[in-house]
Amino acid sequence: MNVPRLSRRFEDALVFAARLHAGDIRKGTSIPYLVHVLGTASLAQIREKFGNAVAEIVRGCTDTDETPKPPWRARKEAYVRHIQDASASIRLVSTSDKLHNARAILSDYRVVGEALWSRFKGGKEGTLWYYRTLVDAFYKAGNTPLVEELDRVVSEVERLEARG
Repeated sequence: MNVPRLSRRFEDALVFAARLHAGDIRKGTSIPYLVHVLGTASLAQIREKFGNAVAEIVRGCTDTDETPKPPWRARKEAYVRHIQDASASIRLVSTSDKLHNARAILSDYRVVGEALWSRFKGGKEGTLWYYRTLVDAFYKAGNTPLVEELDRVVSEVERLEARG
């Protein structure tokens, strides 16, 4: 089997993220944040270290860089509108990011049930709305196997939630 090697640039990015997020964990879990590397990294540091193209992808996958953050629902609605017209690279990374999140939600829901929703600012209703609306936005921008997989995972979360 011919397994592609990671590029030196990718390895540098991974090491950078590991140092930046050392000790961080995912919300409500004991999972290291490194598995979700794009969350809190500084855009200026990314631009300096990896260039404008990578920085623009990261910026395009972030719902806000404002402090304090605008209200949750308004941020999510703006992000959904943005993603429909975003570049293919931004959509690819964003879909991958949301798929990873949705898989974590599905896995955690199977373990902790309803208690899961207290982790999210949007609660159960808002979080389910956000992921379904994102799936629809990704489909409008173009059907890909990643979008289909995200749809399957989100649908499974919705089915489990409906059964309660």
